[in-house]
Amino acid sequence: MTGQGLRSGQVAEAAGVNIQTLRYYERRGLLAEPDRAPGGHRLYGEEAVTALRVIKAAQRLGFTLEEVAELLEAGRHRHGHPVAGLQDRAAAKLAKVDVKITDLTTIRTALTAAVDAGCNDLTVCASSSCCPIPFTDLAEEDRHAGPCC
Repeated sequence: MTGQGLRSGQVAEAAGVNIQTLRYYERRGLLAEPDRAPGGHRLYGEEAVTALRVIKAAQRLGFTLEEVAELLEAGRHRHGHPVAGLQDRAAAKLAKVDVKITDLTTIRTALTAAVDAGCNDLTVCASSSCCPIPFTDLAEEDRHAGPCC
């Protein structure tokens, strides 16, 4: 980095995002507004690259941009009013992942049974008593799962 800072393209490339993403995060308040060069170009510090990498990693872990914004805000105000931080939110996200894993395991088991049984026609299979796919059970589980996000 020069003493003046990094330009938008340099920050985006270093963080593995495109410039539109960089600007979007800036508009959403996830990134601090950068300084401006005399010619009007945005100049970012190295911390912008780190912030972008943190945002992308949090998204990869399943956090929404709104949740990322809240986590970043909580980190900035640790000594103020209590806000659920990373530990609480990560535990809640982990519980949701565990539910998804359970659901995916059920789906995998049913699909493996269908492949092993040579099922070829969904309609015929659904009306056959010997079909290994538990159509009724799966439909009931889906119906009780609640609204999809």
